[in-house]
Amino acid sequence: MDWIQELTQKESLCCSLIAFLDEHGFSGLEKALQLYSKAQAEYICKTKAAVTRIKMDDIYYLEIQTHTITIHTGYETYQKYGSLADELKFLAPYGFIRCRQNCLVSFEKIQSICDNTIYLTNHIQLHMSQRYAPKVLAAFARSRVLR
Repeated sequence: MDWIQELTQKESLCCSLIAFLDEHGFSGLEKALQLYSKAQAEYICKTKAAVTRIKMDDIYYLEIQTHTITIHTGYETYQKYGSLADELKFLAPYGFIRCRQNCLVSFEKIQSICDNTIYLTNHIQLHMSQRYAPKVLAAFARSRVLR
């Protein structure tokens, strides 16, 4: 617990922490730490020729076609071989959900949902299948309440 001693020795950090706790409480601190951890998380895209680290917050959606997964980010697309089920197991804790048989989408990147269309913050539109629509709508509503 050396970090506690270090914290008490850094007066400005200690004051900032106390002010934060006074304003937001322990639940606010916990949420802030979770958001920070999530923002630092990375997705590893491995291919035969390369390994690329992608910030989890940069990913908008993933789609698959004949075992080729395409990862769409705000600045580039990446491809790798795999299964969407395996990707969902890894990505679900980071707010990803299946919106149709061949596509996973990040809650954080959804701006709105109307009918069976998901509107992303980068103005891309994704079709949502009737099979997955109830889960997506419920999860999207919950994610907005938690913010």
